Amino acid sequence: MNWKEYISVNPKICHGQPCFKGTRIMVYLVLEMLEAGETPQDILNAYPQLTKEHIQAALHYAAEVIKRCEYIPFAEIG
Repeated sequence: MNWKEYISVNPKICHGQPCFKGTRIMVYLVLEMLEAGETPQDILNAYPQLTKEHIQAALHYAAEVIKRCEYIPFAEIG
């Protein structure tokens, strides 16, 4: 899957947050919905302009971002 077909980052749209092309739906919203236990069908119902491929693109995008980041470990708590 090529997430670049579905996601764009433009400083003039949604303050530069990654969004699905042709929408103002930010990628992090879909990721947060998945994290909260929403199903892909729940997301499609909430955002009918999206497709299953958009959801897959969000997951691929998140994976790519994590692969390319520099990690700073959290300090141990307690």
